[in-house]
Amino acid sequence: MKQLHIITPVKDAIDTAQDTIRAVVSSDISVPHTYTVYDDFSTPENALLLSQAAYLMNFNLVHLDELTDHPSPNYLLVLQEAQRKALEADAGLCIVESDVTVSSDTLQRLYDEALARPDCGIAAAVTVDEAGKINYPYLYAKGRENQVIDNRKHQSFCCSLLTPELLRRCDFTQLNPGKDWFDVTISHESLSCGLKNYLFTNLPVIHRPHQSRPWKQLKYKNPLKYYWQKFTRGKDKI
Repeated sequence: MKQLHIITPVKDAIDTAQDTIRAVVSSDISVPHTYTVYDDFSTPENALLLSQAAYLMNFNLVHLDELTDHPSPNYLLVLQEAQRKALEADAGLCIVESDVTVSSDTLQRLYDEALARPDCGIAAAVTVDEAGKINYPYLYAKGRENQVIDNRKHQSFCCSLLTPELLRRCDFTQLNPGKDWFDVTISHESLSCGLKNYLFTNLPVIHRPHQSRPWKQLKYKNPLKYYWQKFTRGKDKI
């Protein structure tokens, strides 16, 4: 793993997304790296704000409406594009979602931890709330703070590094295009390929869940309504 490719898919929720971007751009990273934000059909106003931010903060910006007419979410396209570029560069692929705020050393430490483990498929930072308590999607890790967990449960892509070895073994062009999200599938594929997934509960990142898709907040506020929309409207296919 010679370098790090960092990506953030963005769908509106511009204030939260800008917090994410600023934290990544200001990170203390010694390994060669690139940072690309994928704008997934944000409103014209928010797309313009992202373009202005890319100019001011010097990150790569891809407007997905220039690549596809498929409606958001386009996570599959993002993963396929990012995998291709990472493989060409022998780079680890680090996904930082747009509702996550990393610390200055998060990304370098993820890289170092993954590099130190030749069997690593996915290295993930645990998510916490503003008070520092472990939150969704890693609630199952409560009580295991400040550890390195050889994780048999699925890893979230909130803040995760996919190693070159995983990228070589798992072809994202073969993922099911009928799904919207792929962290569960790829986590299981990593284990099936003989790799290990590590969750670092000693490496917390702040997570404000579902800022870009507020309807998903119903999962906690009104779960019956959430699952009704999920199944009747074909949303949130995992």
